Amino acid sequence: MTGTPADDAAASTADAVEVEVEVEAQGEHEYVVRIHSGGNVVESWVRVTPELLDRLGATDAGEERLVHRTVAFLLRHQDAADFPAVVELEDVLAAYTGYAAAITG
Repeated sequence: MTGTPADDAAASTADAVEVEVEVEAQGEHEYVVRIHSGGNVVESWVRVTPELLDRLGATDAGEERLVHRTVAFLLRHQDAADFPAVVELEDVLAAYTGYAAAITG
């Protein structure tokens, strides 16, 4: 699935490089994310726990959208080229104070 224009705009890096995000489910609570930026593709695995879904008030049906919003959030803090190979949403929640408000608001 490709990100929405709003996600793509939010995911643009500071130097205005066009960014496209694909999210593909890979089983229960795991996703492969492909970030297309400046002619390069960065692949990352994102893991979501049921406990995190509960804490954020998200449902299983909204899980993929949560992954999209998380990737857009992280891309506001770092370039696509520096995106980690594995993203645990629990770690993102612990590392960024404004994460929960940014993705649920």
